[in-house]
Amino acid sequence: MSKISSAAFADTKPHYNLLDGLRGVAALLVIWYHVNEGFGFAETVNGAGNGLVKNLNHGYLAVDFFFILSGFVIGYAYDDHWNKGFTMKEFFKRRLIRLHPMVVMGAILGVITFCLQGSVQWNGTQIATSLTMLALLCTMFFIPAVPGAGYEIRGNGEMFPLNGPYWSLFFEYIGNILYALFIRRLSTKALGLLTAVLGIALTWFATCNISTYGSIGVGWTLDSVNFLGGSLRMLFPFTMGMFLSRVFQPVKIRGAFWICSAVLVALFSVPFIGTIEPVCMNGVYESFCIIIVFPILVWLGASGVTTDKISTNICKFLGDISFPLYVVHYPFMYLFYAWLIKNRLYTFGETWAMSLAVMAWNVLLAYTCLKLYDEPIRKYLAKRFLNKKKER
Repeated sequence: MSKISSAAFADTKPHYNLLDGLRGVAALLVIWYHVNEGFGFAETVNGAGNGLVKNLNHGYLAVDFFFILSGFVIGYAYDDHWNKGFTMKEFFKRRLIRLHPMVVMGAILGVITFCLQGSVQWNGTQIATSLTMLALLCTMFFIPAVPGAGYEIRGNGEMFPLNGPYWSLFFEYIGNILYALFIRRLSTKALGLLTAVLGIALTWFATCNISTYGSIGVGWTLDSVNFLGGSLRMLFPFTMGMFLSRVFQPVKIRGAFWICSAVLVALFSVPFIGTIEPVCMNGVYESFCIIIVFPILVWLGASGVTTDKISTNICKFLGDISFPLYVVHYPFMYLFYAWLIKNRLYTFGETWAMSLAVMAWNVLLAYTCLKLYDEPIRKYLAKRFLNKKKER
């Protein structure tokens, strides 16, 4: 019987370092969006305004950009492995080792910051330690909270009340499972057809305002509309990214990283479009970004190369911290939001020093977690579970 080492499936392909850099840019924009979201949240809690995000209004679309990047990278990295003895077990081990150490860290940071807030819901209700620990356990194992359940400890309906953005990682895991079980088996033509159907469904959801939010900013809570919307937000860009990885042919472009970064900032900065009758115009804009612009940006990012040391180092740094940054930042947003509510602060002008400090702290924490925790743990787990020879 032949022996095939899992090391034979090592990630020897070159990385698209510009895509890594763009993922980092999107992560920074997510943090800045959440800073500005805090002003609207404080207004809502204190009854001082309409609660709308006033700057970087469409920053939530970074999640959809993450999904298309993820689909592209997974398709590129794994599509040609399956006919060489690569197994679903091996795939899932690799994805868990890549993602889950930081998931655990983000859950721990979430429970720490919740306790620092006094273990109370936003309405002041005290939460028992047993329910807080149950929320921690559920977060670590990606078991979403049902709105109103005792372990939905913040009281505003989040799937993962210790770390709200985990809803997108929950759907990311679903996407990985669907890829291994089903999507990878599709021909390129069938994958393209599936992507088109999902694009139509996403456009329907956004332009018909199915969520009633006036936006596609759904998926964060566990109800039927949010689960449908969150699924579509993951499935279309995820499959589009995989489709692009199969048909990709580079084009000649210079300065792709800076061009794509500028476009992302511009897209996310477009003011919220309030018209919802007879068509949700904000949904039209969101669909345009997700279905048209984001695939173009991924194509250009994959085509570009860094030709100078500064750009190369920037892309590497941003790519390295992107996932840790996304995972660790929101627990500290809860503290920031509580501070805004307590002090009745609703603008960046009133809070610029604290807002910038929150940004800087999260970047520093993400880098520290990356170097002292994530990379060493992943290295150990890879050595422990991926380098053994298997009988076949």
